[in-house]
Amino acid sequence: MARPLGPVRLKKANPITLVIGGALCIFILYFIIGPSGTDFSAARKAAAASHPLSPPTSAFRKSSKNGGKTKPPPVMRYNLNNVTITHNPVDNRENVLILTPMARFYQEYWDNLMRLSYPHELITLGFILPKNKEGNAATSELQKQIAKTQTSGPEKARFNSIIILRQDFDPPISSQDEVERHKMQNQKARRAAMAKARNSLLFTTLGPAVSWVLWLDADIIETPPNLIQDLALHDKPLIAPNCFQRYYNTETKKMDERPYDFNNWQDSPTAQELGEKMGPDEILLEGYKEMPTFRSLMAYMYKPDEDKHTEVPLDGVGGTALLVKADVHRDGAMFPAFPFYHLIETEGFAKMAKRLGWQATGLPNYKVYHYNE
Repeated sequence: MARPLGPVRLKKANPITLVIGGALCIFILYFIIGPSGTDFSAARKAAAASHPLSPPTSAFRKSSKNGGKTKPPPVMRYNLNNVTITHNPVDNRENVLILTPMARFYQEYWDNLMRLSYPHELITLGFILPKNKEGNAATSELQKQIAKTQTSGPEKARFNSIIILRQDFDPPISSQDEVERHKMQNQKARRAAMAKARNSLLFTTLGPAVSWVLWLDADIIETPPNLIQDLALHDKPLIAPNCFQRYYNTETKKMDERPYDFNNWQDSPTAQELGEKMGPDEILLEGYKEMPTFRSLMAYMYKPDEDKHTEVPLDGVGGTALLVKADVHRDGAMFPAFPFYHLIETEGFAKMAKRLGWQATGLPNYKVYHYNE
């Protein structure tokens, strides 16, 4: 016969156990119904671009607090008709992209860049450097100056943005010494590599809000502070100042200056005849006695007593300093790394621009200065 059960007494719970249990319940409930702290995982957040155009290979996502769900990637719309390119870029708040292929870093180049009077908040800087020992050293020095300017420098001196690229191909010549890189036998390979570097830099950095592109070589160490305004004032699609070099004249025993960039020229019948006799892979070069072209060189058109804004038409341009309307590049004018009408790199660019209807102009009395090695 079953024995009847008496009243059941429950054992009193330990207070510590109750506290721990309560904490666990709160912890679990927080993760079940609590708000999401981020819109997407940390890994995806790290890979997302902070701007829809930079870097172009990363997805751009706007943060959202809409129920913890990520908004779809935005569709960016740009009306290029609203981008002005005028003779008064400062008053019209026009964006300028300064592009510099750099193999060596010169402090004088950076100091000159800092002295430019164009509003720095309207300037984006773009650099491309080779992947070699010299390129690594230049990149290190460049980054030091960028950090100094962009983080601890006065806000007025800071640039809108700065982009650094490293080349994905090896330089064709091992040395960047002035004598070595200007040897005639090195020109085709060297300038083809330069054209590739310029194109990589241009195609990666040219955004829809850019009005002007200023090509400025890394060894240009002295320009007027109003360089951009002065060149833009002419309202030309391509415009080049005259590049000179300061040096110590051993005959006069004092500092002097001499022409440097011979790639700004007006074509000649002799050069055209030479080109007609060349094979498809041959190029015309300027400034070499082995190939007399008898072109009119802007380097020798300088007249000290005349207006610095005197204009001359050009058929070929150099890249030491060159201001280009962004529409010229948007129309497709680039730097051929191959013989284009027997021209290459910047000279080929001028020819390509002309074929697209854009005429190059030079200022023979407006001088900028090249570093003297």
